[in-house]
Amino acid sequence: MRILKRLAVAASIGLALAASIVAQRPVPDNFDRSIRQHREDLWERGRQIFRYDTFGDEDFWGGALQLHRAIAGERLGGVGPGVSPATALAVGLKVDIEALPAHAVQALRHGRVDLDDPAVTLQLLDANAVVGVKGFRGPDGRLSSVGIQCAFCHSDVDDSFASGVGRRLDGWPNRDLNVGAIVALSPDLSVVADLLGTDQATVRTVLHSWGPGKFDAQLFLDGKAFRPDDGRSAATLIPAAFGLAGVNLHTYTGWGGVSHWNAFVANLEMHGKGTFVDARLNDPLRFPVASRAGFGNVRNDPDLITSKLPALHFYQLSIPAPKPSPGSFNATLAEQGRLVFNGAAGCTACHVPPIFTEPGWNLHTAEEIGIDDFQSSRSPDGRYRTTPLAGLSARQTGGFYHDGRFANLRAVVEHYDQAFSLNLSESQKLALVEYLESL
Repeated sequence: MRILKRLAVAASIGLALAASIVAQRPVPDNFDRSIRQHREDLWERGRQIFRYDTFGDEDFWGGALQLHRAIAGERLGGVGPGVSPATALAVGLKVDIEALPAHAVQALRHGRVDLDDPAVTLQLLDANAVVGVKGFRGPDGRLSSVGIQCAFCHSDVDDSFASGVGRRLDGWPNRDLNVGAIVALSPDLSVVADLLGTDQATVRTVLHSWGPGKFDAQLFLDGKAFRPDDGRSAATLIPAAFGLAGVNLHTYTGWGGVSHWNAFVANLEMHGKGTFVDARLNDPLRFPVASRAGFGNVRNDPDLITSKLPALHFYQLSIPAPKPSPGSFNATLAEQGRLVFNGAAGCTACHVPPIFTEPGWNLHTAEEIGIDDFQSSRSPDGRYRTTPLAGLSARQTGGFYHDGRFANLRAVVEHYDQAFSLNLSESQKLALVEYLESL
């Protein structure tokens, strides 16, 4: 009986303690409501960061490279002819029509704006209307610096007003953007030349080799500007930043997830001021430039990046892959192609619906996909990622695969048919292409 009484006392004490702990737990009255509010806050802040935050990179693009001086032109306190709206559109920059006041939209519509005047470009920068680019004015009213944002490479517009002018399409890769040509305008590329151990003329040659829609994110890591086999540029196509929910690795050659790559790009490519740690970059043989520069352990105080990564990550994961336009594919053939995709072609071995990549570790050797290993050898794992297929209609410009080596989807199908000896018939190939167009 004594034992039972002791057990009862102990149990009552335990229940009392548990009740006390529960009572002290800071749970909101409605936790579901708290989750919804957190979701809305993350999304709104993430969109703001994606579209408008420079992470302090204006100290690089404006302070070091002096790119703003080339944009303004000599007449407005800079150097050279300046960058007019016509020139900006020609190198793939986009204009957010919704950022402009109504009177400016009307002036554009009626041809009352001089699109050959760099002063108009500065006015567009003042309105935050140049997608992915922010201008800064000094006390004298002149353009004093310029910074770039995530949207610079990873947003397009719907051309609803004119070619290159319309509503933002966040997450869409800007395959018209000639990043190299824009950066090459910079009056002073000495900081880049010093990093790569070369001269400014060589840096400009490399930048001009990229062409529209391409960027070499690993140049600052290994210094490999050109392929050794044929001398072509080592730059890769700007990837999509939509349809990433459920996708493990983010880039063509793995590296890490979405949040890892956001930190990588914000610190090492945009040259913002934050914290980035990746000990793999300390390898002097694979990443001689990064190792020498200490890119494996970057620390800035204040850190203008790290606190923004959660919301930025959340916003990117919320961007869906766009659907193809009605009538842009043959629905009957696409259904036949779906059967080929799931059956004879064996595509689902890697492109598992509905995320169309492998759930889990989605990397393959070059041999496994029938191509060379030049680009994969520049990454820590030496492999290529299985790229998600949804939204292919929004990334047809520039070709397919990491370097655009296949001009169209038919060329991709032909590659796999030959590499894997699939022996697909002509009708199967046609149907498979239509199915891919429908994703």
